Amino acid sequence: MNDVARRFVIVGGGTAGWLCALMLQEAIAKQKLNATVTVVESSKIPTIGVGEGTTAVFRQMLKHFGFDEFEFLRETQATVKFGIRHKDWRRLGYHYDGPIDDPHLVVEPAGSVPQSYIDIFSCAAGRRLADTHLFAYLLDQQKAPFARKADGGLVPLGPFHHAYHFDQALAGQYLRRKAKGVDIIDAQISGAKRDALTGNITALIGDVGNIEGDFFIDCTGFRRALISGVMGGEWVSYGSVLPLNRAMPFWLDIKEGEELSPFTMAWAQSCGWLWMIPTQARIGCGYVYSDAFTTPDQAKDEIETVLGRKIEPRNDIKIDAGRQREAWIGNCLSVGLASSFLEPLEATSIHGTIVQMLVFTSYHLKALDGHGAYNDFAARQVDDFRDFINLHYVSERRDTPFWTAVAEDYISPATKARLEMWKAKMPGYEDFMPLPGGFAHTEQQLHYPVLDGLGLLNSDVARKFLDGHSDLKNKGRAAADSLTHEYQAAAPRAMGHREFLQSL
Repeated sequence: MNDVARRFVIVGGGTAGWLCALMLQEAIAKQKLNATVTVVESSKIPTIGVGEGTTAVFRQMLKHFGFDEFEFLRETQATVKFGIRHKDWRRLGYHYDGPIDDPHLVVEPAGSVPQSYIDIFSCAAGRRLADTHLFAYLLDQQKAPFARKADGGLVPLGPFHHAYHFDQALAGQYLRRKAKGVDIIDAQISGAKRDALTGNITALIGDVGNIEGDFFIDCTGFRRALISGVMGGEWVSYGSVLPLNRAMPFWLDIKEGEELSPFTMAWAQSCGWLWMIPTQARIGCGYVYSDAFTTPDQAKDEIETVLGRKIEPRNDIKIDAGRQREAWIGNCLSVGLASSFLEPLEATSIHGTIVQMLVFTSYHLKALDGHGAYNDFAARQVDDFRDFINLHYVSERRDTPFWTAVAEDYISPATKARLEMWKAKMPGYEDFMPLPGGFAHTEQQLHYPVLDGLGLLNSDVARKFLDGHSDLKNKGRAAADSLTHEYQAAAPRAMGHREFLQSL
């Protein structure tokens, strides 16, 4: 790199923008690059602010940067997330949990036949798979991931990374305060100037004047101001397999003394599903639904009937699940919701931002080349998220026109093919292609609780597999018995979730 500093300009703050700034600033320093980072965000653009969830990768990121977790929880009014509770998805009156810890990380490896052998044993034995997950007990008992020691200090109950729920506006402000050395410009962007020969962006057109740069990162969310508005990026819709196209967010107050649920609630309704994400101050909610089967007014009435109280929707948003065909075009990289959007069933957007920025800063930052490889990576990651979310819609429900249509028209060929394959074999490592670089992804450890919860695992197939692998059968029984006993005893010793948060 020459003596002239390369100017990286991030458009849009929020969680995605400030994560990008932090990760980019660190990579520039580590790689000894001559570069500056500027974030352009407008104080005039409001945020919806009805709660956001993460995966465990976000906690790993906090630890990586050396941020104090308890400070983060205090300042962002965050709560702990152990997983997702899926209510009424398989059938009315039934729920299942998807804990995000992996018991296979704390037991003896399977050996020559690498499989999720604890899950296979539990299935063969007719046991609930969640019984070997520490987080399943903490989730169900509304506990924190810490216990109080005799001297008053806190001790973690296990080695697993939990996730969070938080107010995204407060999280963005927290990350902004931590991003030292990043220039900030308060401006609204109305367009951009481009080089006539290359098509690259040379400057942003803002209400404070032109803002020049060499490389631009679009974190403008659903507006996609640069990647679509300037660079003409093409949107690949997932509407054929993810059937919901509207979202009605709102808040609920937390009652005095009410325990805070350490899980995301995904509650299936007649034409979609309701999310409930608790922060310390309130519960962020929303009904994500299909307007082919209901109207906004009917959707509001349905949720008020279900909850037994009036709601005040903050908006009613038209959504289109999908991704950019090319997340990186010219000298513009799209990240977060500017790059892709999936229904808020899984905390995929923040996870995707972190992993994609790790890939960009690790392999593409120095030379700013390799568009094709990066775009293939980003597309593959989001497509796999799409397939995982589509699996959740495999339901026994046929009680409304929406759920009948889902069963008949929206289960993807990829999902059907996998389920057909898993009628004859247990899901295994070989069924999932890991992401390049070994980054955390939607592989068998996340599929097993969902498949079990939806009744899609075959216990006969599990028993047949173990009959052919007696070593794994014995290991599975020993590990399942040991973990179940240990976690049943440990969970009651944990602090209550609210008690823990109020003690910070």
